[in-house]
Amino acid sequence: MTSAAPTVVPGSFLTLHYRLSGPDGADLVNTFHDKPATLSIGSGELSPELENRLLGLEEGVRTVIELAPGEAFGPHNPEMVQKVAMSLMRELGDPDETWRVGDVVRFPTPDGQSSFAGVVRELGGDDWILFDFNHPLAGQPVTFEVQLIGVL
Repeated sequence: MTSAAPTVVPGSFLTLHYRLSGPDGADLVNTFHDKPATLSIGSGELSPELENRLLGLEEGVRTVIELAPGEAFGPHNPEMVQKVAMSLMRELGDPDETWRVGDVVRFPTPDGQSSFAGVVRELGGDDWILFDFNHPLAGQPVTFEVQLIGVL
């Protein structure tokens, strides 16, 4: 009599290959051509939505999970699109730096212990820059391909 393959439950330790891609199909993360990833369910290494989709899967399975727009990284929040004064940008960084639409700029958190990123969406001349501080895939559909190598 063979025992059933281990299945993913909260707290499981996983060894897996995974590929995360956005609506254009381009890889954001792909471990299939490198060494597999290891993570623990519930540790916050993946978003809760991605972790929930892994629950109940059996060791050895390879599957593709489609997440609806906004499901993986939340909805696009218009309040997180904000103008930042050019004077503040000069104060925080190199006064001679120039920015282009699409650039990703890192900002320090108020406590200085970490940082967060914003994408330049619009340039307001010498007065301001419009930044989008949403996750780049907020409000977007995401494809999550996974191969569970080991479940402990």
